[in-house]
Amino acid sequence: MKNTRLLVLFDLDGTLVDPEGAITGGIAGALGKLGLPVPGPADLRRMVGPALVRSLVDIAKVPENRVDEVISLYRAAYRAHGMAQSRPYSGVADAVAELVNRGHLVAVATQKPETLARELLEVQEMANLFASIHGSPDNELAGAALDGKRTIIGQALATHQGNFDRALMVGDRVHDIEGAAANGLDCIAVAWGFGSEREFEAAGPATMVSTAGSLLEHILAYAEPARAVTRGRL
Repeated sequence: MKNTRLLVLFDLDGTLVDPEGAITGGIAGALGKLGLPVPGPADLRRMVGPALVRSLVDIAKVPENRVDEVISLYRAAYRAHGMAQSRPYSGVADAVAELVNRGHLVAVATQKPETLARELLEVQEMANLFASIHGSPDNELAGAALDGKRTIIGQALATHQGNFDRALMVGDRVHDIEGAAANGLDCIAVAWGFGSEREFEAAGPATMVSTAGSLLEHILAYAEPARAVTRGRL
């Protein structure tokens, strides 16, 4: 059976790297220092994944004229401490490396600003695994896309056009699933991130996986054109 070459797009926070305290704690700290209301733990978790500008306005209810100062304070602390506090999820870096070893392309598609995403992956010693890294513009106020990840995923596909036979997305939030679907891709949802089963049920990923091993197994199934992709949970 002839295998095809895959392009696998990975979300970053909540999929490759666990940013739990670095993001949620950092946002709470910045809001508190500026005298702004701090959302509860559940809402802080909801803020991981979407563009930060949108999360601050829509979830934390930060007035739009104060978003810039919140982001500046939060990003300074994140660069100083947060990136080093984040940790790759167990087995995920090995799964990505195995895909590369088998000749597949892997790239990152995240709503985190692109320069910051690259810095985080370098701190976590993962940047060299990826053929490309795609994110939001570094000017977050100008780059809060209204279409979620559709444009970012589209840019990743365009970058590698002609170098892959099939592509798919891996992520932990509804934005990953919707952005993939808008570009004609399936999305594998990972259970270790910040999404919920209810969120996944509504969005309809190809499947949901609970371990890095099952993620790798399911991704490799896409490299076998005659093998059916089974929807469900692995």
